[in-house]
Amino acid sequence: MSRTEESWNWRGGRIREAFLEAAGTVAELVAEPAVAAAWEKPSALRDFGVGGLAGHVAWQELALPELLAEPVPTEPVVSLREYYLERVTWLDAGVDGAVNIRIRRGGEATAEDGPEALVARVREAVARLGTELPEVPAGRPIRMRSWGDWSLDLDDFLLTRLMELVVHADDLAYSVGLPTPEFPEHVTAPVVELLARLAVRRHGAVDVIRGLARVERAPASIAGL
Repeated sequence: MSRTEESWNWRGGRIREAFLEAAGTVAELVAEPAVAAAWEKPSALRDFGVGGLAGHVAWQELALPELLAEPVPTEPVVSLREYYLERVTWLDAGVDGAVNIRIRRGGEATAEDGPEALVARVREAVARLGTELPEVPAGRPIRMRSWGDWSLDLDDFLLTRLMELVVHADDLAYSVGLPTPEFPEHVTAPVVELLARLAVRRHGAVDVIRGLARVERAPASIAGL
């Protein structure tokens, strides 16, 4: 692995802990009465209802027990840097892109049985992961069939899901008028670093540095997503 690829990896043994803590927090957010009350209403994200958004954020933890139960993938493992720079299609597809339409439909399908059923499934998944995830060997590949004939190692996969949990927790809370969950630094730090790298991918280093350091020269946006 090159020095550049290493710089994309968040290691040190805490990514599983961070993921499990974020997953538990998101499970409680999805269970909030305000979410169920707004289930059929539009969310803060274009073309996403509150129920569909809840399903999408919940999927980040619902999918993992099933993935871990499958045989260990034999497809090549790609780096996190390669995943975001060369493999991901949704980043540049736009809201109306086919891949993002599929993602929204997936969220709706996950939530189709209603809020109570989704909450029960999420809590079950979080409890199961709390027992199983710490025992998974380091470097265990994870493959999503819909992504292609390649895998991510578990820690890298968890970082991608951690970002989804943290970002969409804010979207969901905002959509229903609740405070955004306050995740601890060991949860937010890897997400902030990853978003900064994605911002550089989209805007270039100069704009990101100006956006973070020089309000008088800051561009209109340095959003990474």
